[in-house]
Amino acid sequence: MDQMKRYQLLENWVKNKFPTRSFSLLPISVDASFRRYFRIKFSDKFAPKTIILMDAPPQYEDCVSFLNVADIFSAANVHVPEILGRDLRQGFLLLSDFGDTTYMEALRGEPSASDDLYHDAIDTLIRIQLASCAGKLPNYDETLLFNELSLFPKWYLTKHLNIELDANQKNNLSACFTEILKNNLIQPKVYVHRDFHSRNLMVTSPNPGIIDFQDAVYGPITYDLVSLFKDAYVYWDEERILDWVIRYWEKARKIGLPVAEDFSDFYRDFEWMGVQRHIKILGIFARLYHRDGKNSYLRNIPVVVSYLRKTCDRYRELNFLFELFDELDSKKQKTRN
Repeated sequence: MDQMKRYQLLENWVKNKFPTRSFSLLPISVDASFRRYFRIKFSDKFAPKTIILMDAPPQYEDCVSFLNVADIFSAANVHVPEILGRDLRQGFLLLSDFGDTTYMEALRGEPSASDDLYHDAIDTLIRIQLASCAGKLPNYDETLLFNELSLFPKWYLTKHLNIELDANQKNNLSACFTEILKNNLIQPKVYVHRDFHSRNLMVTSPNPGIIDFQDAVYGPITYDLVSLFKDAYVYWDEERILDWVIRYWEKARKIGLPVAEDFSDFYRDFEWMGVQRHIKILGIFARLYHRDGKNSYLRNIPVVVSYLRKTCDRYRELNFLFELFDELDSKKQKTRN
């Protein structure tokens, strides 16, 4: 179905939901999936003045998972949008409006607010993790973690950089992936939002409002910390990241979450989880560009590579990846010259 026909379905559905109210339908976001978001702005004086319409084409997206996670997070006293209407057959949801100010936007306007914002995010993440229970969400298992890693050679190296690894390099990359997964899979498991970062945290009261959680899973405890502190969209220096991770770890230990007793062990898990996530992100950003025509994500690749290089340089088992990125940088320089 083309976009115009889909838009007409959206508009007709909203008219049927609110037959006595005049409104305008304003596009506000297209994310990395097939979902689109619109703000419905009513022209009368009745509440609510605005609500959000999620368009999730059912052949590509599953509204049921969004509703399931919304219930789980809400029960954990996490601020998620209220569900105001639904049509699962067509893939439409009406949600309460959290406004326009993401953490990313707030930090651009007032960087000094970062500690307050991130302390709120830490508290919210701990509430999510404390509510964790096996069997409620899909497992972030070896198959899923490996499939994410596999996006890197396919989409970033081969498709984006036009580089084919030789047999020895492929073996070394496979050995790195094995070591990464070995670490990820022995970490304690909790609920994982999976994209707990500055574009999905909204400045609200109570703060933050959480969005884009439909892909939540049950997996490694450090994963959402990586999303939050080693964000592809907002860069923080290592000293700031370390300070925030220590704050989380101290709170998590005190409240009984299954974090490592020794902080150095916990931080190592955090860094290795970051390698998995950032390798995946490089593959996803390249795929979004080459398959889906979304080029805005390419500008964030240098931040992701920077995180990867620093971590891979610290661990002998990951030195091949560090050397690989050195080699890729060298080839880029030669191409420019």
